[in-house]
Amino acid sequence: MLKKLFTSSLLLFLISITAAYSQLAEVEILSSGTNASLRGLSVVNDNVVWVSGSNGTVGRTTNGGKTWQWRTVTGFEKNDFRDIEAFDASTAIIMSVADPAYILKTTDAGESWKVVYENKTKGMFLDAMEFWNEQSGIVIGDPLEGRFFIARTFDGGNSWQDLPFDKRPKADSGEACFAASGTNIRVLDKDEAVFVSGGTRSRLFTKNEPVTLPIIQGKETTGANSIAIWDHFKMKGGKKMLVVGGDFNADSSTTNNCFYSNDGGQTWLAPLVPPHGYRSSVEYFSKMEAYSCGLNGVDQTTDGGKTWVWISKEGFHVCRASKLGDAIYLAGGKGKVGRIIRKKS
Repeated sequence: MLKKLFTSSLLLFLISITAAYSQLAEVEILSSGTNASLRGLSVVNDNVVWVSGSNGTVGRTTNGGKTWQWRTVTGFEKNDFRDIEAFDASTAIIMSVADPAYILKTTDAGESWKVVYENKTKGMFLDAMEFWNEQSGIVIGDPLEGRFFIARTFDGGNSWQDLPFDKRPKADSGEACFAASGTNIRVLDKDEAVFVSGGTRSRLFTKNEPVTLPIIQGKETTGANSIAIWDHFKMKGGKKMLVVGGDFNADSSTTNNCFYSNDGGQTWLAPLVPPHGYRSSVEYFSKMEAYSCGLNGVDQTTDGGKTWVWISKEGFHVCRASKLGDAIYLAGGKGKVGRIIRKKS
């Protein structure tokens, strides 16, 4: 009886692996035209894509990556724009992490930029932005005096208001966020956002009590880097979640680098086959299909996060899906930009 059960379980596992491999996607490298390190990525639709990164760099394509327009934001040539949120081909918001921290906005396709937020507080370091819609957004930063920094906008990023200090989530010693891909904070419903932390402690922060994640943690280089939520805008949604990370000093280590949840982050499950190394970004394409990327490549899951297949050894910092389409783009070091090519089912 036990032999039959083992044989049946093995057969089901092999079938699932075979099905996953039969649906493998590929990564197409696009010519970008810059050497900047790109960590900000916003995909408006299949054709309009914005990226941002080091040395004040912002890029934009309106034809699906065939050609790019590159700009160095005047006066911010040394700034690192690690996140970007674009709303159309003309309007975008960029976030500079520190020294000091800035948020800028363009409404003319990047020809000019207006400073809409500046913070010179000692120790200020912004990590990521997220928007519910074209008017309402949030930005998160590393802890100041023991609490995570948060600011909100309600007018399309034209102005930002710091959350009062006593309303900010408390952080443990050595706990912070990673400004690796702009994806460690995600909207959950019409008025809630969640974020993940890393370092000596890694947790999921919601409007309720924080949940300790089972992901590797304990050092400043470890913890969760990115979270993805599939059904965040559905009634009683936000149940399906993916979290990735690891140790960015061990880019090939798979030790506790990915977990998935089916109950809104209350409990977490480990994949049978995890992503193949440290991963800085994860993104859903559909309920069961998602992608993660890191320094040593890109992985795909077609079973909701249970098994991951290493589809490319090209390293990227961030992957994002189109808001209004089916495209998935990636961005990384030395100006590398890519696109997921999905096989037709």
